[in-house]
Amino acid sequence: MQLVLNDIEPDSTIRFQPPRRMTDEEYYAFCAANPDFRIERTAKGEIVIMPPTGGETSHRNAGLTAQLYTWARREGRGKDFDSNVEYILPGGAARSPDASWVLRSRLAALTPEQKKKFLPLCPDFVVELRSPSDRLPRAQAKMREWIDNGAKLGWLIDPEARTVYIYRPGQTTERLVDPRRVAGEPPVAGFVLEMADIWNPDL
Repeated sequence: MQLVLNDIEPDSTIRFQPPRRMTDEEYYAFCAANPDFRIERTAKGEIVIMPPTGGETSHRNAGLTAQLYTWARREGRGKDFDSNVEYILPGGAARSPDASWVLRSRLAALTPEQKKKFLPLCPDFVVELRSPSDRLPRAQAKMREWIDNGAKLGWLIDPEARTVYIYRPGQTTERLVDPRRVAGEPPVAGFVLEMADIWNPDL
C-alpha cells in the first residue's frame, strides 16, 4: 500500500487506524513501500506518520548519535543505532528512537533475517530528542512506553527548555536543568553525553 497525502501541513502528525491490524510483516512491507515517510505504529495498531525534522534538530541528533557511536565502539559490550532503526516492542508497538543501544548478547539471539528488518526487541538504552513539532506530553508518554517494554534507561532531551528527563524502571522521573553533561549508568555506565553542541547547534 502506498500513501498519497495531499493538502497536508508539512509539520503535521497524521494518525489513522487501518481496517484491520497489520501483522509485523505487513507493517514492514507498508513502511518499505513508503520510504519518504517517518512511520510508527502504536500498541493498538494505529499508524502514525510524522513530519521530517528541521536542520537544528537533525544536527543535534547527528552529534548525539556520534557521541554514542564513539563510546559504544570503544566499550564493546553493545551496538548503537541511529534514528532510522525501528523496534517491534513486546507490547505490539513499532517505535523509532533518536538514538539507542542494545547489548551484543541480545542481538546475537536474533536470526540474520530478523536483523535485516525491524528489530523484534526493546533497546536497553534509548534517547529521544524533542523537536519543535513534538508535544512534551506525547514525548513523555513515548518514554514511558520504552520503559514499560523493557528499556533499562531512557533520556528525553528537550533542547528548547535545556532540560533532560531521566527514566528508570520503577522510579520517579528525574529532571536535570541545563546540565553540562549527562552521565550514563547501567546498562550504559561510562557513557557521558556532552551537552554543549546539543544546547547550541551553531548552524
